[in-house]
Amino acid sequence: MPNFDKHPAGNFVWFELSTNDQAAAKSFYTSLLGWEAQDMPMGPGMIYTILRLKGRGTAGASTMKAEDRQVGIPPNWLMYIAVENADAAVASALEHGGNPMSPAFDVPGVGRMAVIQDPAGAIFAVFEPGQHHGVGIFAEPGAFCWVDLQTSDRDISARFYGALFGWKFSPGRDKDPDGYLHISNQGAFIGGLPPERTLQPHVPPHWMAYIQTTDCAAQTAKAEQLGARVLVPPMAVEDTGHISVLADPQGAVFALYAPSH
Repeated sequence: MPNFDKHPAGNFVWFELSTNDQAAAKSFYTSLLGWEAQDMPMGPGMIYTILRLKGRGTAGASTMKAEDRQVGIPPNWLMYIAVENADAAVASALEHGGNPMSPAFDVPGVGRMAVIQDPAGAIFAVFEPGQHHGVGIFAEPGAFCWVDLQTSDRDISARFYGALFGWKFSPGRDKDPDGYLHISNQGAFIGGLPPERTLQPHVPPHWMAYIQTTDCAAQTAKAEQLGARVLVPPMAVEDTGHISVLADPQGAVFALYAPSH
């Protein structure tokens, strides 16, 4: 089993669901993926749910703030990226055209973090680990395994993330520079940049996380039975496997991926 005590800086380390119905979301994801849910009080009227697979942390969930719902922010998954220093990451993001949504702040007993909007508009978080190291399981059935950035300007996005995290971007198997680009961090592939044309009209740039499965079609059908909407039906990709894209019953978007091997 890989050692998850220290994730490399620049890797995705945590996945967090903001939803308008925390109890229903817990029911959906535990039923679909076999996750276990543990509720933790985080202050007056706030419960943070740790979601685990095989006893290891895989994600978190909380209820959206009323002010976020009022301005029309939909339920969503937020990706956290590991950094050595959250304050330095905020300063670097600002220097390279990003928009920090707040200064870096401490989460007691967890670590230090900040939420940042990239120059094209996609939102992500940086995380400086403290007592919490991030996910304890990755790239196994039922766990997150990959992340895509759907953006309206790949050149701007690649420059920003390359400067901020040292990421490299390379074409996929077809070697088409206008096709899918793979993101590598410290020599390991961690995500991708689909072509700009795949971003649907009126959909803002966003990060989307993939959850691994052994059978994409069966898991997609199960999700639909549990109340999810199928946005992209199961389809083959680049001879590597099958994917589908779903919105959970509250509207948060995620993808499923079944490797072909």
